[in-house]
Amino acid sequence: MKPLNVSLVALLLVAACRSQTDNTAYIDTAADSTPMGVTPLPDTAYASTGALIYTVELLDTTGSGQLADLNDAYAEAPGHLTFRGGALRDEHTAGSVVGTPSKIVHDWTFQTDIDDTKTVTGTWGGGSGWTGQPVYVSWSGEQMAEQRQKANALTADFGEHEIIVGSLCGRVYFINYDTGRASREPLNAGNPIKGSVSLDPSLNGTLYVGQGIPAHPPIGHEAFNIFTHEHTFFYGPDPKAERNWGAFDSSPLVVGQYLFWPGENGTIYKYVRLENGSLRIHSKLRYHLKNRGAAGVENSLAAYRNYGFFGDNHGNILCINLQTLHPVWLYEDGDDIDGSLVCEVDSTDGTPYIYAGCEVDQQGRTGLCRLVKLNAFTGQRVWEQQLPCNQLHIGTKHFDGGLYCTPLLGHGDCEGKLFASICQTGNSKNAEFICFDRSDGTIVYRTPLDFFAWSSPVPFYNERGELFIVTGDSAGHLYLIRGATGEILFKAVLGNNFESTPVAVGNTFVVGSRGQEIHRFHIE
Repeated sequence: MKPLNVSLVALLLVAACRSQTDNTAYIDTAADSTPMGVTPLPDTAYASTGALIYTVELLDTTGSGQLADLNDAYAEAPGHLTFRGGALRDEHTAGSVVGTPSKIVHDWTFQTDIDDTKTVTGTWGGGSGWTGQPVYVSWSGEQMAEQRQKANALTADFGEHEIIVGSLCGRVYFINYDTGRASREPLNAGNPIKGSVSLDPSLNGTLYVGQGIPAHPPIGHEAFNIFTHEHTFFYGPDPKAERNWGAFDSSPLVVGQYLFWPGENGTIYKYVRLENGSLRIHSKLRYHLKNRGAAGVENSLAAYRNYGFFGDNHGNILCINLQTLHPVWLYEDGDDIDGSLVCEVDSTDGTPYIYAGCEVDQQGRTGLCRLVKLNAFTGQRVWEQQLPCNQLHIGTKHFDGGLYCTPLLGHGDCEGKLFASICQTGNSKNAEFICFDRSDGTIVYRTPLDFFAWSSPVPFYNERGELFIVTGDSAGHLYLIRGATGEILFKAVLGNNFESTPVAVGNTFVVGSRGQEIHRFHIE
């Protein structure tokens, strides 16, 4: 697999370093024209961006960069097509249960291959890891008939409901959701996949895959056409990247006619989506803070209209204008941010807010996980909850404390609540499942977990609007928790290590485990 040679139509370097003088917003008066239906947010730079030195590299001048559509492209998707379901990363595709559930029951297990290649970061094996949330897609009868006529690599188990999941063995698997058997032949992604694959919401068959570990160089990010089983795009390594770690754990996001893909090489990529399933680079954003090198991005970009939000390994939370890739605001949270940000749009006045938290990594053996709520328009902090956390040392290895998951917004009887697993808190060497009040950040309750937990919680609601939450830990436990109280209704070891985030479908969920296993369970 060779890196793609990209023809440079034009090259424009725009370096920006603004002075931090006050809290005034600097607004570009040459605003783009307004897409139909939704007004774009301004090309604004708040004073906080004065701490940044950034470069926008424009490689494609055939378009203005303006987004043709600012709506969430995943809102009406027939399934769950990207990490946490859509542009807000708010896991809006909740599951459903009847009454008060009491147990989790195993349905099927799918075995992946295993890759025992020794790398600089160890042997990665198979199954799935962090974040590893599967895609779930429900094909229409017409789409199924067309694929049966034209698609390559279908098996006898191809059906209406399909699971697509990337594996640590370096393959992408297609699983019949109902039977647990392969629905297509697997794709060879070339390197271990740690993050969550993403299916284009147009349902044109384009699957986006980020490679996580350079077991078989080169390493980069790629696209496949799952209907033809063709490899349509690959890019990496980037010779101009400011970091030499070329992994892509981020699950890319479609906004308008573009795809946005943050990298651990310190670069944010903006691609034009092509009809044949390939990509053409439109522009790249590279940035760093003054007197400090570039930081990688492991989490998945969240978006509201034309603003995109992410955190990086140095603890920076950035908002960028997706039309220009210019930074809008910067918030410094103090340590590595791996968990994806979640965006909530206030139902009363329409103001978007961001929730994010950091790890205890660069702080050393002890430190603070700073969970914050920010105004997504300005980056102004609404509240901060400081949680003392520790690093966990086991033999020669250590595991950072703090937040790895993407927090869950509560609704129904948990409206106004926020849920997250926090690792190695001051109260526990393992983890706690914590409920916060979204209005002020106060802690409503803490529920101890049996081991450190990186998996993001997923919601299930019953007919009364009561919330029940499923989450896993790294010792293979699955938990069923009553959202309102934190009561554990069910707990059992049902896998090897649940770093991955489940995808909820009705009263079932599919989740990968370290080892060689992808599981489906149901709740009753």
